[in-house]
Amino acid sequence: MSTAPAARPVALVTGASAGIGAELARLLAPDHDLVLTARRTEPLQALAAELTRTHGAVCRVLPADLSEPGAARHLFEAVRAAGGGIEVLVNNAGFGDIGAFAGADPGKLLRMVQVNVTALTELTALFLPELVARGRGRVLNVGSVAGFQPGPFMAVYYATKAYVNSFSEALHSELLGTGVTVTALCPGPVATEFLTVAGAATGGFSAGQALSARAVAEVGLRAMKAGRRMVVPGWRNRMLLFLERFAPRGIVIRAVKLMLWRRAG
Repeated sequence: MSTAPAARPVALVTGASAGIGAELARLLAPDHDLVLTARRTEPLQALAAELTRTHGAVCRVLPADLSEPGAARHLFEAVRAAGGGIEVLVNNAGFGDIGAFAGADPGKLLRMVQVNVTALTELTALFLPELVARGRGRVLNVGSVAGFQPGPFMAVYYATKAYVNSFSEALHSELLGTGVTVTALCPGPVATEFLTVAGAATGGFSAGQALSARAVAEVGLRAMKAGRRMVVPGWRNRMLLFLERFAPRGIVIRAVKLMLWRRAG
């Protein structure tokens, strides 16, 4: 007597239209069905078609602009209405802005906080209780090495990533023994469209400095599956964070300021 194949776990990936989010979706697709969300519909649909074709993944495309208040709850309700819960939550959506704070667009800064902090927190708060009640689940929050120090000329972005890093580590500790884990993925420079969106004067980093989105996603997914608290991809990034511990705070801030001032043009 034949039996129906076991249902695959479902993963929700925010910011899945490009970069790290798209690569995480590709890596999850061999053994997960997916809910893909981002602002842009066409890239999501193309990714969904690719993952269904190559891995047989059932993909639901739910476009959402997480910079809009209420969008996170609407997304949660849409996921529930489409067929139930998830076992993996990937909070990848986020963006930055580069330039002096005094000359920045306040609206863009508040949208950044909404996406990077508020929506991430709300989605985690909405989905986490059912993961805990089920006794299994994974949350992967994309933080940044930027979250380990202040960032003059990217002050708000660096502060949002400090929140993500700290929030994720705290939840990881709270959830010990529940069967649910929270992992912070903290990349440094990544070869994505991030700098263009942030308004940087130059695109990309010197050869060997920026990791590929695929490499970062692979490191993040391994850490998530292992239930690790935090992971920093790339030996250069880990070395810099280690050396930073021994440098006076003022020197670290001045070094970051110089790097970002050059990027700000």
